[in-house]
Amino acid sequence: MKSFLRAGTAIAGIAFAGSALAADLPRRAAPPPVFQPVPVFTWTGFYAGFNAGYGFGTGDDNNVPTVIGVGPASGLVGAGTAAIAFNNRRSDEGFVGGGQIGYNYQFTPGSGVVIGIEADAQYVDFGRDRNRFSVAPGSSPFLAGSQIFNPNGLSGLDFFGTVRGRLGYAFDRTLVYGTGGFAYGSGGGSDFGLPNGSSDDFKTGWAAGGGIEYALPTDSFLNFFKSSAVTLKVEGLYVNLDRGNRLNGAFGATPAGNLVFTNSPGVVLASGSLARQRETEFAVVRAGLNYKFGSY
Repeated sequence: MKSFLRAGTAIAGIAFAGSALAADLPRRAAPPPVFQPVPVFTWTGFYAGFNAGYGFGTGDDNNVPTVIGVGPASGLVGAGTAAIAFNNRRSDEGFVGGGQIGYNYQFTPGSGVVIGIEADAQYVDFGRDRNRFSVAPGSSPFLAGSQIFNPNGLSGLDFFGTVRGRLGYAFDRTLVYGTGGFAYGSGGGSDFGLPNGSSDDFKTGWAAGGGIEYALPTDSFLNFFKSSAVTLKVEGLYVNLDRGNRLNGAFGATPAGNLVFTNSPGVVLASGSLARQRETEFAVVRAGLNYKFGSY
């Protein structure tokens, strides 16, 4: 019995000593939390979007009127003669809208220099008033079916586009930039005197401007395509297209469809013969929305 008690006491002492020793040992520290850096926004990546705005002419709007005297031999008027006066005012003004694609590269994420290239194509609603004229009081009326065109070919435009470089500086999600490059366009139609030099001819030139762009958060409600960012921009652009030096020739067509030229019998160009427009120049102010695909 005494032996059993001694054995129990020894076991209890060993257990107590083990517990005390374990209490004195250092505890294992919990692993540190994993660091999750906040992503730094960068403008690097491809983008595509659309825009809308307003364009207005920037050239001289007070050109010399063109006055034409038309005799009965022209086949445009009846028994007498008629005097037609074109006011030669530009009408490069109206709605502008289209789309753009491009690529940006930012040298340092966050804030830093951004370079890029952008191409856009635009529909324009220019030239609604480009062929207005008046007939002198007392002049003979024009034969039914006659068409009257402005021989000086005032500028008109149906579409234009640009391919431009961009250079700017980003302040995190705000980008301020300048832009410039190649421009092209076409439009006008037969009201400028087909077939000798219609203003439907393809024109080229240049464009320059600048703007400001802001990147919304990735989870913006405008992010329908799950892109890396949605950006909003406001941009101003000056466009200059060279129309060349060709004369448009015809100023009217008879009811039978025969073209009448300024050097035809019975047609006298009284004034303004050199007042044709050689350039189409206008400014555009537009707002745009881009979807950026690439780095965050």
